[in-house]
Amino acid sequence: MLRRPAPASTASLLALLALLGLVLSLAGTLFAAPAAAAGPTTEDDEADYVIVAGAAGLRWDDIDADRTPNLWKLAERGSIGSLSTRSAHSPTCPADGWLTLGAGNYAERTGVGEEPADGVTEPDPDAPQLCQKLDVAIERPDAVGAYLPDQAAVVEHQRELPFGAVPGALAQSVRCTAAVGPGAAVAAARSYGRVDRYHPTLAAVPDAKKAFSECLLTIVDLGAIDGRTPAQRLRQAAAVDKQLGQLLAARPKNSTLLVAGVADTEASSRLHAVIADGKGWEGGYLTSATTGRAGYLQLVDLAPTALHLLGRDAPKRIMVGHPAVLADGRPADLDQATAAGTDADRRAAAARTVSVSFFWLLALVQIGLFTAVVPLLRRSYRHAGPTGPTPPSQRLVSLLEVLLTGASLALPAALIAGVVPWWRFGRRGLIFGLVTAGITLLLTFVTVRLPVYRKRTLGPVGVVAAIAAAVVGIDLITGARLQLNGVAGYSALEGNRYAGIGIVGMGVFFAGVLLTAGTLAQLVPQRNRPLLVGAIGAAGVLLVGIPALGADAGGAVALTAGVCLAAALCPGGWLTFKRLALAMLAGLAATVVFALVDVRQPVDQQGSLGRFLTQLSDGTSGPTLSRLGDANRIALVTSPLTVLALVSGVFLWVVLMRPWGGLKRLYGIYPPIRAAVAGIGLASIVGGLLGGAALNVAGAAAATAIPVLTLGAMRVLGHAADRTRIAEESPGAGPMSETIPAEQPPAPAAVSDDTPEAVSGP
Repeated sequence: MLRRPAPASTASLLALLALLGLVLSLAGTLFAAPAAAAGPTTEDDEADYVIVAGAAGLRWDDIDADRTPNLWKLAERGSIGSLSTRSAHSPTCPADGWLTLGAGNYAERTGVGEEPADGVTEPDPDAPQLCQKLDVAIERPDAVGAYLPDQAAVVEHQRELPFGAVPGALAQSVRCTAAVGPGAAVAAARSYGRVDRYHPTLAAVPDAKKAFSECLLTIVDLGAIDGRTPAQRLRQAAAVDKQLGQLLAARPKNSTLLVAGVADTEASSRLHAVIADGKGWEGGYLTSATTGRAGYLQLVDLAPTALHLLGRDAPKRIMVGHPAVLADGRPADLDQATAAGTDADRRAAAARTVSVSFFWLLALVQIGLFTAVVPLLRRSYRHAGPTGPTPPSQRLVSLLEVLLTGASLALPAALIAGVVPWWRFGRRGLIFGLVTAGITLLLTFVTVRLPVYRKRTLGPVGVVAAIAAAVVGIDLITGARLQLNGVAGYSALEGNRYAGIGIVGMGVFFAGVLLTAGTLAQLVPQRNRPLLVGAIGAAGVLLVGIPALGADAGGAVALTAGVCLAAALCPGGWLTFKRLALAMLAGLAATVVFALVDVRQPVDQQGSLGRFLTQLSDGTSGPTLSRLGDANRIALVTSPLTVLALVSGVFLWVVLMRPWGGLKRLYGIYPPIRAAVAGIGLASIVGGLLGGAALNVAGAAAATAIPVLTLGAMRVLGHAADRTRIAEESPGAGPMSETIPAEQPPAPAAVSDDTPEAVSGP
């Protein structure tokens, strides 16, 4: 005698709500990221003088003990890092870098009141493309300071940009600023163009020791490294080092020196060297709350660092960076430490070049698979009448199943490819493609050889989802090393993220977590499904939201919304008002908890959600909203993942949701899968909008989920004429009940809270 499965009770959803509350409370206790060892913070440790010395184009591969002894000795005893020179202009040419340094915010000066440099209009195609050289008009109305006549135009230009930069914010935060060289004049000029103390070159300073003691803050232009050949770069690096030697000879006591490659000199962005030397900066890596990654600093962090060293607070409404702090992990051998900086620069540059081709190729391959599977779906559909289309051959079906499985595993494989240092070799794009293809084949082989893959209709969905969630989850737990500067991760060159979960990783993780939850929920009694989905989803929310792991409060809120929707839908049947209300209550509670925890953190430890709420409360959220809108618009029209998201949505709706598409039958037999897909759609769209990525998160989620969902639809169509024996509900009963051949197709059974589910499997 058959026993009806008990309907999903309100108690299960209330238990889900309680579970989410418990998990979010735990997240609150863990939300603050482990603090790095701070730099000088007491009055005794503050510097009497701060000198910022910049050299456009300076990278770690320009520094060694023989050619640049002064830079080498400074790096040996000081703290070091890799500097991202992001500005409002891409690439950050010298004029933009110096202006961004003085503003403490993303600024742009290229093309404002300047003429293009000679010899750049027709570059040699075999040589690296160069940035426009710094060419700024400097007037000397007296023998003390200087005046920049085009500063008014530069200030006005910043108002047209969404960043809210104020040129001269650093100089206006101290009483007196000295500048040596034209680049330093750009950084030290106040908003009305005045430079307090100015010398054209170090050689022109009559009494350097006295000159460096006249103002608390001194900015020095050491020159630029923009050689087209390695030999030219070596000579220019040596010249910069010689200039630094003169500076060190005149450096006042109890001063802190910051040396940085303040800009790019090529048309492609690179990571640059940054060194801090002074009391409290002995050894270690540099980092900041802006990057959250040991060994990485942003150009906008230098101005707040200088003010912090002088015991002054940075103007929060104007400067977006944070003071530098020390972090552990630097190798004792400086050769090893500088090699790591050089390797990070090469990897970031290579990944940026390869990523566009990879994602377009992935989109084209998946679109081709979707096109090829349409006739097979139509031929697999069994009509209820006595005749129907000839079913496709089993070999063709098996081949397409393997290809669809591999397509879903391509993004996890691209993340794993970061284990192999492909960027260190020639023809890096080809090597990355071969490594990724090999890992994809290996993951696909392991997946198809598993018994659950062959014997269970949902086997491919569950295995692929578990692999996707595990790859991203393990990477987050181990420090997100695969995503940093990875092709399927995020680039330190872009300056948007340096740690935690990235846009592509977020889409893969959302799809993996929710499909895994949906597959496992099908194995438990109906009344327990919301609790299981909530438990798995809560673990995913923690991984995404905790700063020491995923470091994305907005992504955690988005995943919470998807988990709550999936939990409400997973029992099957109609989505009742009570279930919807409880799901919305759980999502609202999660959002409030994350918002309150984040906004109560110190300003330099807040995540994106907390910073936005703080800006909203003090009326400075306009630039953030403008930047978010611009980022979403750019991502929407330029990314191949947007194309993949749109094509996947059309394929899902126009093909898979047709009677012959198989997805409706899959949803009817396995309601938790329908719930998971709805949750993925909601989470990925919300996560993309909150992260300024438009449909990129949805595209990554679709690339992971849609191929295996298509595979599942093919399998249920292949068994559409089988009669199913409905098993009595028990703790061990699952969706893969025994199938019995039937002389005629059974009548379709409606699935609701009060009726047993029809189950089918190969």
